Amino acid sequence: MNRLQSEQLRLDLAGSALVLELSGPGAWDALARVWQGVQADLQLPAPAIAVNGGDGYQLWFALSQAAPAAQAAAFLAALRSRYLADIAPERIRTHTPPAVGVPPLEQSPGRWSAFVAPDLAAVFADDPCLDLAPGADAQADLLSRLQTIAPADFERVLSGAGPSAPARDVQPRGDPVGTGGAQSDPRRFLEGVMNDPDVALSLRVEAAKALLRHGPG
Repeated sequence: MNRLQSEQLRLDLAGSALVLELSGPGAWDALARVWQGVQADLQLPAPAIAVNGGDGYQLWFALSQAAPAAQAAAFLAALRSRYLADIAPERIRTHTPPAVGVPPLEQSPGRWSAFVAPDLAAVFADDPCLDLAPGADAQADLLSRLQTIAPADFERVLSGAGPSAPARDVQPRGDPVGTGGAQSDPRRFLEGVMNDPDVALSLRVEAAKALLRHGPG
């Protein structure tokens, strides 16, 4: 078993994770509200972010304990109601175990799903996929920073006991997935290219893909 498989097993992504998926224009902007809100408003661990290799983005909520199907569906419905009420229902897909295939997967020739860091997510807004398989170690590094949702916190969200304020534009607790710590010079160069609005979008996308393939230097 490699590191990526170990992290997928630790989080039980194939067996108990809940997935909220959004397609179409502005998908990441909308899902970013959810990603921030569940941390800032509901005090939950950060969900994993993925490009689905096709038409949108996913948030993966790892659970410490598998939830009954009805409760799993109710949890995702509560998040939809709270953060995505302004989004057309046909653009939203929810998946309860057994969930959709766990990234990374080649969804069609040259189109891979992959977990991505928050600071890379927006780069894929026009084409939410990778054209090459992401590096297993880079994917494992992203997942290693995630924690599962404890049963008590899961129940709290279902009961509506969490704070009622809307999502705020604040930095969630802790380091975002895939950031923090000293990085090598090549990584800093790629990050500079990716974040430079004066660089052509195609080059910014390639820099983001390189970061996902190779991970921390």
